[in-house]
Amino acid sequence: MATILESLTVPRSLPSRTLAPITTASASSITALSGRRRSVQIPLVSGLKIQSSFQRRTLSAPNERFGRRGVRIVCEAQETAVEVPVVTDAKWQSLVLEAQLPVLVEFWAPWCGPCRMIHPVIDELAKQYAGKLACYKVNTDESPSIATRYGIRSIPTVIIFKGGEKKDVIIGAVPKSTLTSSIEKFL
Repeated sequence: MATILESLTVPRSLPSRTLAPITTASASSITALSGRRRSVQIPLVSGLKIQSSFQRRTLSAPNERFGRRGVRIVCEAQETAVEVPVVTDAKWQSLVLEAQLPVLVEFWAPWCGPCRMIHPVIDELAKQYAGKLACYKVNTDESPSIATRYGIRSIPTVIIFKGGEKKDVIIGAVPKSTLTSSIEKFL
């Protein structure tokens, strides 16, 4: 799923000399401010893609007989984002206890509000420490035996393991700086 980050405004008269380094594969059709449809070429940029969109007629535009077609420029970052994998009972030993790198494990549950607050922070840390730290999530509803083994009584709880041993425990939705300082001790 892509998200629109910013709108693209095209001036009415665009001199041809401004379009010098353009790839024709990136040409798209844009409706100018005057309402006329015209074709404009835009340069290809790494991390962005052109996405066609189709909007159906709405009650606010009853005079439109057909749906509107449009083109949006969207960021591909969400498609390439690091997602913290879930670890279960079956993979706990190999992924966490036998890991060569330090491991950060977030214990959470889908119904937990503070867990949803800390998810983006854990995702950022996974990107920031990629190659230096392994990050995983444990759903306490689906893997209660792991939570019981480590005495998890409150979620979210983050545990840092190194060499298969529990080294540090952080309880609650804490700021990124708190987690970073705990991680740095074990790298």
